[in-house]
Amino acid sequence: MLTALVQTAGTAIITRGEPVGAGVAGYVLLAFSGLALADRLRFPRRNFLIVAGCILVYLMLGRPADLAFLAPMFGASAVLAAGHRWLVWACTAGGYGLWAVVTGPSLNRALTAAAWVVGVLVFTEIATPVNRAVQKAFVEQQRLTEERRRRKASEERLRIAAELHDVLGHHLSLINVRAGVGLHLMDREPEQARLALDTIQQTSAEALREVQAVLSTLYPAGDAAPRVPAPGLDRLERLTADAGLPAATSIVGAPRPLPAEVDRAAYRIVQEALTNVRRHAGPGAAATITVEYRPEALVIQVDDTGGSREPAGAPPGNGITGMRERALAFGGELTAGPAPVPPGGWRVRVTFPLPVTGDGAA
Repeated sequence: MLTALVQTAGTAIITRGEPVGAGVAGYVLLAFSGLALADRLRFPRRNFLIVAGCILVYLMLGRPADLAFLAPMFGASAVLAAGHRWLVWACTAGGYGLWAVVTGPSLNRALTAAAWVVGVLVFTEIATPVNRAVQKAFVEQQRLTEERRRRKASEERLRIAAELHDVLGHHLSLINVRAGVGLHLMDREPEQARLALDTIQQTSAEALREVQAVLSTLYPAGDAAPRVPAPGLDRLERLTADAGLPAATSIVGAPRPLPAEVDRAAYRIVQEALTNVRRHAGPGAAATITVEYRPEALVIQVDDTGGSREPAGAPPGNGITGMRERALAFGGELTAGPAPVPPGGWRVRVTFPLPVTGDGAA
């Protein structure tokens, strides 16, 4: 773009008041040759041939050659940096010969033109190392851009996998609990068994809706919009009501809007913590969820009365690892282990830092 501007505007200024100007066709050729340099680092040979052809036609029309060498010089530099020196010299010699045959210049003019051409080529050869460095930087930038794109795609796939893990783990474990209750009560209390089956139906429908919402992110924008709102702490009451075990919620501080990503991560951590209680805490376990809104952080603690589930020194399960990775993704911190006070049980505690405004609210 800059070369096109310099060649056209510069030629217009230089030839002002001169009997011979560039003319409309000349300005078009100058502009096009400059614009053709845009992707010279990607396709150096093709672009050089286009630029050289434009300038050759321009010169054979008898137009002023003052700034016409700029585009060929930059195009030749890209070709030389790519290691195709023969192409530059061959095209230059062929173009000079064609120009001489068509225009029939005087000896003095032919020698002057030859001196200009050789001088430009020598200068271009000297400047080639610089252009090679620029081309190398361009290729490296392309590689980094592609690497960032692949990393972003990989992170998105991991996020979707974590979402599916939480959704399916939570709902399937709840369905398993309710199915066991229904089988146990089928003969003695059919009405209670019917309630368990109704819960299974509702839970499976909710699971399908959440899975559809998660998988919709795999489609291009506009192809599949989420059918349910993104889960957040505003759905915590419904989550605990359908937890499949006694679960109480306590709110400390004034609830306030949270960043969408933090809100969703907090919900999924509570969901996974309740799923772990159902899986590992044993019959009769109950859970208490405490959500504390601090000026600078959101703190969530899930306690249960089911006793310690992991032998000393055992590695954490996938559920705890997934919860910890969710917290770390947003600068948070998660701990999970036996509760420090009687009657024992298990505690999951996560802290998410929140931005603080001037009045102390996030």
